[in-house]
Amino acid sequence: MSAASTTHLELRHGVYHDSVTLLQVSRDITAIDGVDEAVVAMATELNLGILADLGFGQHIDDATPNDLVVAVRAADDATVAAARAQIDAALAATSTSSVGGDFSAPPPRTVGGAARSTDLDLALISVPGEHAYVEAMDALRAGLHVMLFSDNVPVAQEIALKAEGDRRGLLVMGPDCGTAIVGGVGLGFANVVRPGPVGMVAASGTGAQQVCCLLDAAGVGLRHVLGVGGRDLSAQIGGASTLTALRALDADPRTELIVIVSKPPDPQVAARVREAAAACATHVVLGFVGRGERDLTAVADEVAAYAGHAVDAHLRWDPADPPAPAHGDVRGLFSGGTLCDEAMVIAAEALGPVRSNIPLEPDWALPDGDDADGHVMIDLGEDDMTRGRPHPMIDHGLRIARMERTAQRPGSHTLLLDVVLGHGADADPAGALAPALAAARRTADDRGDRLAVVVSLCGTGDDPQGLDRQAKALTDAGAIVCLSNAEAAREAVRLVSAVEGSA
Repeated sequence: MSAASTTHLELRHGVYHDSVTLLQVSRDITAIDGVDEAVVAMATELNLGILADLGFGQHIDDATPNDLVVAVRAADDATVAAARAQIDAALAATSTSSVGGDFSAPPPRTVGGAARSTDLDLALISVPGEHAYVEAMDALRAGLHVMLFSDNVPVAQEIALKAEGDRRGLLVMGPDCGTAIVGGVGLGFANVVRPGPVGMVAASGTGAQQVCCLLDAAGVGLRHVLGVGGRDLSAQIGGASTLTALRALDADPRTELIVIVSKPPDPQVAARVREAAAACATHVVLGFVGRGERDLTAVADEVAAYAGHAVDAHLRWDPADPPAPAHGDVRGLFSGGTLCDEAMVIAAEALGPVRSNIPLEPDWALPDGDDADGHVMIDLGEDDMTRGRPHPMIDHGLRIARMERTAQRPGSHTLLLDVVLGHGADADPAGALAPALAAARRTADDRGDRLAVVVSLCGTGDDPQGLDRQAKALTDAGAIVCLSNAEAAREAVRLVSAVEGSA
């Protein structure tokens, strides 16, 4: 905060904009010279708490979740005025950008109402988790399949929704289903992949994206990717949606091969899925992340080989001055839990315990989910880390702050992170991360230590961010970049496993 600053706080009653739009506006305003802090958000309880923590909240007692709050702290009144003008222009542009179509009829007020006015059969629901159950149940009772993007939905509500879906012969994708491709159309966070005969069931968003990207690079296309939510193969949920989706793909004559991808599943549920897969008429490849299982790159290679596309090597980009191995720690910062799990399994086999907020062993849990000595990998997409803030695929602020902290830790380290491209993700993640990576490396260099960087870049050549352009920006910042997350993890292990005298 500047030594002398001006604060503007404004409540706009009954004004609504979606969270992605407001996040982008907030980021653009914060980037203005002279602006210390800018928050443009709906006045939910969570957002008001964030504003209070930032010192804005003392004058907004009459706010409701249906109101828009604009908060700016800047160096002077002129900067505040410029920021407000830019906010107004940005919000006005989004309000008029979708003009078109027939608006003569009043819009439906509920999901069920919308369902009865169309012949569509799928509802994508993205509302705060505490409201998701009602909307999803309404959609199911109106006869719609559901993709439930919302996270922070209680397990009991997930069980009830999937039981309702089963009774009605409908698929419930989610909750916390961030990735799907239905009939070639991407929903949520989805890469642009070539069409083809492969169908996927995925209890893992970034795991699905990783396999999609590796298959696309191998020349193999996809028809459907049915996300089912990261808890679906837990003991509580029992694989309810995985089994439904598997049956649906097996019955689809245009799906010639099925792959199932999941975060580490409950053993009994995994056995049930294996039994169901063995009974399918369609060939099924299983990709369960975890100890004793193959990594996702090996799974994708098997699918590609079955489809007649053998893979000799995966895409990799090296910097002009590659880092040398040095004794130190691996510090992983992931936006996806599955990629974090996979990297931890690989690192733990070679290096021993890896501390984490999603630990492989209970004893390896970070005491406060924050930091520790030794090897550490953090899933920044966990529910408790995204509550009240954007997903790390969109907002890199939390990850950049942790990069800076890693750079300031004495000793040499290897920073391992995933960068996910595709629709729904940040329009230019390397544009935000590469300068921070270069600065972090300089901080370590100035101290006489080495900070190596390895990036798992999950994307395709047709993604809007440009795979090669993103890779170049990251390698220019000194990072080794791998399309395969497993290969990136092994590279990170190699960089901290130097034998004395060999570096």
